[in-house]
Amino acid sequence: MGIGTLAERFGLAAHVLRHWEAMGLLTPARDAAGRRRYGLADLTRVAIIVRAKEAGLSLDTIRSLVATADPAGRRDILREEAEALRSRIAAARASLGMIECALGCDHEDFPQCAHFQQLVAARIGTDAAVRLPV
Repeated sequence: MGIGTLAERFGLAAHVLRHWEAMGLLTPARDAAGRRRYGLADLTRVAIIVRAKEAGLSLDTIRSLVATADPAGRRDILREEAEALRSRIAAARASLGMIECALGCDHEDFPQCAHFQQLVAARIGTDAAVRLPV
């Protein structure tokens, strides 16, 4: 199939497939006129790339995964990604907690909340609550 057909099948722009090819993620065959021709292996590879992107993996990480023939090497890459994702999830949970605390605060303006001021003080490394300018 041609690039337009493949791109449409996955809801992608053709330039995305060209970019992935430039990054070494795809290597489509060429016809006599030099046009890209995608086969079943390319279709499978695009599905893998799309799914990996949905999982939050970068194109560089995806390239490393598909370039690594060693299953143990792939698992190592995935372990690193899992740890990075755990860190991002922990940071997002902490952020959500702070936002929910601010939304649930009885103070009219959350910077006046003693709990919020303690969080700020901990962040800047002081023991005393910090009065924030309003």
